[in-house]
Amino acid sequence: MTADQHAVPGRTEDDARPPARTTVAIITRDRRERVLHTLDRLAELPERPPVIVVDNASGDGTADAVRAHPIGARVLRPGRNTGALGRTLAVRAARTPYVAFSDDDSWWAPGALATAARLLDDHPGLGLVAARTLVGPRNTEDPLNAVLAESPLPASERFPGRPVLGFLACAAVVRRCAYLEVGGYHPLLFFGAEETLLAYDLTAAGWGVVYEPALTAHHHPDAAAKPGRSPLLQRNEALTGWLRRPPRVALRRTATLAAAAARGEPGAARALLGLLARIPPALARRRPLPAHVEHAIALLERPASAPPAERPGTHQP
Repeated sequence: MTADQHAVPGRTEDDARPPARTTVAIITRDRRERVLHTLDRLAELPERPPVIVVDNASGDGTADAVRAHPIGARVLRPGRNTGALGRTLAVRAARTPYVAFSDDDSWWAPGALATAARLLDDHPGLGLVAARTLVGPRNTEDPLNAVLAESPLPASERFPGRPVLGFLACAAVVRRCAYLEVGGYHPLLFFGAEETLLAYDLTAAGWGVVYEPALTAHHHPDAAAKPGRSPLLQRNEALTGWLRRPPRVALRRTATLAAAAARGEPGAARALLGLLARIPPALARRRPLPAHVEHAIALLERPASAPPAERPGTHQP
């Protein structure tokens, strides 16, 4: 892997400015114009964060274009498509205590990174802060905002915000040492629904994972992007079961994907084959969650048919 870093034209160091506390990490592949637009938005932030861009083997000149951008981003080129693991490469390369994740179509609102750094500074046990996400030019609330805000997990005196076991990857800030302690995103998942396993692992290790709507991230996905539970997401949910959850959960999720494949749903057969190939290494790396994390998951997964007085809320991703 190679890395490049260029000085920022026209920028001078201000001795009165405190050193950066948060690095922005971006993964991208063959989306040069998108990532350049994101860098334009990040360059406008008052925090002036350092930026690391992981180019997942683009063939459209992304790396050269990013190096030429005046923000002065550091470019990492692993030489292959690393998927979500590119974020881990960026976290390892970062030299700040905190890392904020963006995608090549998302960026942070002014002041959000400073607020996140203050929260993490003030709460040493806090491992991850999930932000409120606004979508598109109309700043529409992402549906996940309400899900996280209504988390049934009990509030903690140790942490701000709302305890959660899910977040959006392009709208989260992590404590670098906590992320690295638990291993970051799991290599078997590659990409898709990878956030849940990271939230589980951070919580199992004793780190706080919270939703804090005072932080805002902007997300401008392609108009053609199709929401929904794709077979790839189902594959990774089943893999998460084999890696961390009780066997009955893993078997149930595997059966769900197998049924989708039997019905001929597009992509389901391929996802099922991918799952079956990954089950043996998943079992070799299996690390069941502690009881208190399984209890928290049970609160999130309580059936919607439960009486209102007993039903705590909607399952987070």
